[in-house]
Amino acid sequence: MNKKTTTHTTIDINFDKEHIWHPYTSMTNPLPCYPVKSAEGVYIELEDGTKLIDGMSSWWSVIHGYNNEHINEAISSQLKKMSHVMFGGLTHEPAVNLAKHLVELTPDGLNKVFLADSGSVSIEVALKMAIQYQLGKGHIGRNRFIALKHGYHGDTFGAMAVCDPLNSMHSLYSGMMPQNYFIDSPTSKPTDSFQHNELAELADVLECRSDTVAALIIEPIVQGAGGMRFYHPDYLSGAKKLCEKYGVLLIADEIATGFGRTGKMFACEHANITPDILCVGKAITGGYMTLAAAICTDEVAITLSNSRAGVLMHGPTFMGNPLACAAANASMELLKAGTWENQVKNINRILNQELNSANQLERVTEARVFGAIGVIEMKEAVDVASIQKQFVDKGIWVRPFGKLIYVMPPYIISEIELTELLQKMLLVVKSL
Repeated sequence: MNKKTTTHTTIDINFDKEHIWHPYTSMTNPLPCYPVKSAEGVYIELEDGTKLIDGMSSWWSVIHGYNNEHINEAISSQLKKMSHVMFGGLTHEPAVNLAKHLVELTPDGLNKVFLADSGSVSIEVALKMAIQYQLGKGHIGRNRFIALKHGYHGDTFGAMAVCDPLNSMHSLYSGMMPQNYFIDSPTSKPTDSFQHNELAELADVLECRSDTVAALIIEPIVQGAGGMRFYHPDYLSGAKKLCEKYGVLLIADEIATGFGRTGKMFACEHANITPDILCVGKAITGGYMTLAAAICTDEVAITLSNSRAGVLMHGPTFMGNPLACAAANASMELLKAGTWENQVKNINRILNQELNSANQLERVTEARVFGAIGVIEMKEAVDVASIQKQFVDKGIWVRPFGKLIYVMPPYIISEIELTELLQKMLLVVKSL
């Protein structure tokens, strides 16, 4: 039967509800969706004219705000030259310039850049890098990974296999994925004294299982979608030393934390370490287009290239897409201008100032802040549809999940806008 197509001057929300799958949403009982007309600065404008202060940076990616003139111009200029060309056997200026930016900005020693489609894909690439590296070292059986409980690394199968198998959104698939080693997450907070016994479990697993382990994969300092947990940098530096002792690579998943979100350009800098492989995504293009990268050391790249395959066995169709690279270069230029540091410091100050009172609420477990991340953890999971409507009615966009009500606003948000966002968010939390 032929499907009829119709033209509407406004968004057909009923068609959307009937036919379009949204993230982590049922098709039989979908969460409400709010139709967006435009976005500018830190505001999302709905079709009915409602303007919402965005507290999410569109899942932590729109760090420079919406409709940024510098990024707009970069994409427009690139579009006149070419929108895409295959990366196999060809290269182009936007990709080369982006690689230069990434090598310069990331911790010293990360010199080889693999451009990928999305954050999850960059994790897949990093896992492959680690396995092929171990093969290059002659370690045939080193094909498993150590990961932290409460960790989250993406939605593709390799990435899911290193997410917490019990406390993540991927537990349904646990029996179908490669089996890896999961250890307790550190509990020492960044502002507390570090408890060195937290490294004991990692040391034990490495002592007993290092002949089967290719790498430790970890979200530096901030565990994101697995619980918005903040931990002490000394855990990360201690983990790096243990990995070096046992010949295991360290993969740093900075997809959520990279490009300034924690107050450092990369969260690894809090521990003064260089991982063997670093994954970035989300904010790399300023939230304009999907793009990611897995960046590794010379040692990893050379050893991998001397392995049996001789090449890294991965090659996405849209690898190094020129438009995405142009957007990313513009985003890197904005970051290099240096204003992000003071912006993040100001966001951090206001988050601490406004969210501390939530700790007095009966239904709140803890309010916590790190860098430009503010979290209110409730004692029970919230009703997303209900609380989302309350936020929209108050003119703010905050998207909670589970027990967590959190904000990661664009860096360009003003003090007045951020204060309004947080005070309105608190009004809703207090009414629960």
